[in-house]
Amino acid sequence: MSKFAAGKGFAVTALVAAMSFSGMATAGVTDKDILNDQATTGDVVSNGLGLRGQRYSPLTAVNTDTVKDLKAVWSFSFGGEKQRGQESQPMVKDGVMYVTGSYSRVFAIDVKTGDELWQYDARLPDGIMPCCDVINRGVALYGDLVIFGTLDAKLVALDKNTGKVKWKKKVGDYKAGYSLTAAPIVVKGKVITGVSGGEFGIVGKVEAYDAKTGKLAWTRPTVEGHMGYIWKDGKKTENGISGGKPGQTWPGDLWKTGGAATWLGGTYDPDVDLLFFGTGNPAPWNSHLRPGDNLFSSSRLAIDPDTGKIVWHFQTTPNDGWDFDGVNELISFDYKDGGKTVKAAATADRNGFMYVLNRENGDFIRGFPFVDEISWASGLDKNGRPIYIDSNRPGNPADSKDGKKGKSIRAVPSFLGGKNWMPMAYSQDTGLFYVPSNEWAMDIWNEPVSYKKGAAYLGAGFTIKPMNDEYIGVLRAMDPKTGKEVWRYKNYAPLWGGVLATAGNLVFMGNPEGYLMAFDAKSGEMKYKFNTGSGIVGSPITWEMDGEQYVSVVSGWGGAVPLWGGEVAKRVKHLNQGGSVWTFKLPKEDS
Repeated sequence: MSKFAAGKGFAVTALVAAMSFSGMATAGVTDKDILNDQATTGDVVSNGLGLRGQRYSPLTAVNTDTVKDLKAVWSFSFGGEKQRGQESQPMVKDGVMYVTGSYSRVFAIDVKTGDELWQYDARLPDGIMPCCDVINRGVALYGDLVIFGTLDAKLVALDKNTGKVKWKKKVGDYKAGYSLTAAPIVVKGKVITGVSGGEFGIVGKVEAYDAKTGKLAWTRPTVEGHMGYIWKDGKKTENGISGGKPGQTWPGDLWKTGGAATWLGGTYDPDVDLLFFGTGNPAPWNSHLRPGDNLFSSSRLAIDPDTGKIVWHFQTTPNDGWDFDGVNELISFDYKDGGKTVKAAATADRNGFMYVLNRENGDFIRGFPFVDEISWASGLDKNGRPIYIDSNRPGNPADSKDGKKGKSIRAVPSFLGGKNWMPMAYSQDTGLFYVPSNEWAMDIWNEPVSYKKGAAYLGAGFTIKPMNDEYIGVLRAMDPKTGKEVWRYKNYAPLWGGVLATAGNLVFMGNPEGYLMAFDAKSGEMKYKFNTGSGIVGSPITWEMDGEQYVSVVSGWGGAVPLWGGEVAKRVKHLNQGGSVWTFKLPKEDS
């Protein structure tokens, strides 16, 4: 029988925490550890279970035959009144779990017992302006540091043994709308992060900091016309204007408040030595104010990790008029075509299309819908550019009688996307991507708007509506070589959490109803479900310790859906908030 322990019976001091660590091997996390994360099963030291972001584990002890016996061994509460959305992916190293909670908190937990080792609470000012809940998606580990971003746009490095601050850097002005919600990644000793705040007319950027010291190494704006910089020998040096010069794809001065926030974080592929970051919507939402492609909004960018220069880009929604952010993760994978290996990367966009690109140069290979209906475009051309249906762009308010409201249209998907932030997984065994998606529509219209620092910069109104009585969320198994859906699981509430694939022929994910679920990766048959007591919008992980395989997931309903979801939010208003991390394993056989 497994023992179930309730974590966090009391808080421990930093001194006690340090003493708790004394009996553990606490070697620091190296660049090699991070690069090999997908292949090493005794820890989880990168967001995505590997820098490529495949979220695949080679572990097999928990499989389609044994998963039915999976038992909870402990649950740790984040406590207090600070619940809200919990979107973190835990990290595990040397018997300690590092996980973030809402309101920019970090917890270190003993994975054997579920006991708290230390807790860090960021001192947030009153004026923070997170658009889409007070969430955080996780930490980065490097050396003896635990690094994460805060809602007031700071990057903070903590001592992994005590939780004490080692360095802290301001990434953006929270009074202008900047915040940090993504899990940073570490590449070649640099911690790489993007920024949130696209709804406030900020300028998106990707930045690299020396992971040990916090010194800024380079900054790359993701809106055309802004200068990038690199620091050499401590000196700030111009490093080229993004896009070459301003005004090429933006009218007037709108590039100065262009949005394109990099709020989800990035992936990295060592084969081509490139960072992959997605960019959010252009600002404002009213596309009639900014004719042109509006680079580099709603795009995927390949960035040189050493210099911060943009090597290539692929734009999924030029002149985006529906808030179809292009931040969705770009996942590297290889496949055979005519006996040749194709170095590809795939992404499932908010706009409803899934794209397969050549990750070496960004060339479009193929694209296909992964949702049941797309209303705003009739398809993609040979270069992957959408073929717009002009009548399905929100109308220009300048054409209305009073100039206050443009023609309202029905758009599918809604702006919350065919797929939003929640990361998909790729199985090296099946060759399939497992995509958490949603079927919903919206009524959307444009309104006049002008920029004001720290104020919402939308120029649009909207109402999101369910499209089916029986379900909104759909977990799909998609073949990237054919564009075919292999199987699907329908969920009543929207899906808003990440996916994990394993060599045990399993796909794990949670739903807002609170269930951690496991599916047969080949057939889609549900093999396991366990209710955690609150909606799951986090990303599950798995690792092994002392010869046993563990599974963990963060539970706590929240995020953008209850805040922005309109009629959809009414459907799920009964779901309870929470804040906890659950850990499971197979019971030991009696000797």
